[in-house]
Amino acid sequence: MAITRAVPQQTDGGTDDRDGRRTPRQRAGAAEGRHLNSSLLLTMLMVGLVLLQSPIRRALAAPVMQSWTTVFVAVMVQALPFLVLGVLLSAAIAVFVPPSFFARALPRRPALAVPVASAAGAVLPGCECASVPVAGALVRRGVTPAAALAFLLSAPAVNPIVLTATAVAFPGNPEMVLARLVASLLVACAMGWLWLRLGRTDWLKPPSRQAYDGQSKGEAFWGSVRHDVMHAGGFLVVGAMAAATLKAVVPETWLSTAADNPVLSVLALAVLAVVLSICSEADAFVAASLSQFSLTARLTFLVVGPMIDLKLFAMQAGTFGRAFALRFAPATFVLAVVVSVLVGAVIL
Repeated sequence: MAITRAVPQQTDGGTDDRDGRRTPRQRAGAAEGRHLNSSLLLTMLMVGLVLLQSPIRRALAAPVMQSWTTVFVAVMVQALPFLVLGVLLSAAIAVFVPPSFFARALPRRPALAVPVASAAGAVLPGCECASVPVAGALVRRGVTPAAALAFLLSAPAVNPIVLTATAVAFPGNPEMVLARLVASLLVACAMGWLWLRLGRTDWLKPPSRQAYDGQSKGEAFWGSVRHDVMHAGGFLVVGAMAAATLKAVVPETWLSTAADNPVLSVLALAVLAVVLSICSEADAFVAASLSQFSLTARLTFLVVGPMIDLKLFAMQAGTFGRAFALRFAPATFVLAVVVSVLVGAVIL
């Protein structure tokens, strides 16, 4: 009986096994084809942009697009320097500060560590974009999450730069500075204690950190900076785009209508603070310009904005996980509104 021997099939790209697997030459040819297709697609895109440059210019010149661009650039310009500051502080904490420092600096009891961390927020001269990476570094260094979250909420609203800006923006109402300080500290402590009692470990994703074993402290520091800038910066861009989109489509006449109703005015400015995503270094001047609203409504704007807005939600989700942000952000919003109204009724 004759024995038939299988002969590999020949193709233009080389031999191919009978089981259908491609040879290295064929795989290289396919990769080259994909590369050519990508180059062709990029060329077609560039040609299309050149051919459609006039309609694109007209679209960008529309008032809606100009408003969108203005808000987006404003949010990025205001937030990016403080984001970089927060990243530098985060890297310094992760690389140069020993873990034992936090054990000595904060009380051993988590319930007491929360107000201490809230008060420590006054030492960070930045906005909310800086507090997120710093809070992430604190969690990585073993600080109880309740204290780190209290620091995250208080730092953007109680530091000297923000309080000074508030005093300058409200020269005729110095009590606004005290009201903002008290309300922000109360919300930060309350959220820390609330997380301490009701928070679950599976809701909080530990912030990721690359390993820098075998590197010098300088190399580890700049590696940490690059990692955090790329990570947090991407979420900042997403949040700024969302804020610009909502700002461009919401009619300004809605604000005038809402100002006439005491309850609606508070809710309107609370939502506006979330949508606008203004840096806490500049939000006092925006609040001062909303003179048609009551001081209590503007206090709500100043308390809510630094604690939860669109870019902050995106950054918190990227740092601590979406499960955390979906629970922490709504609770912070409600508590900030309630506390602002109560403090405004007493102080303002």
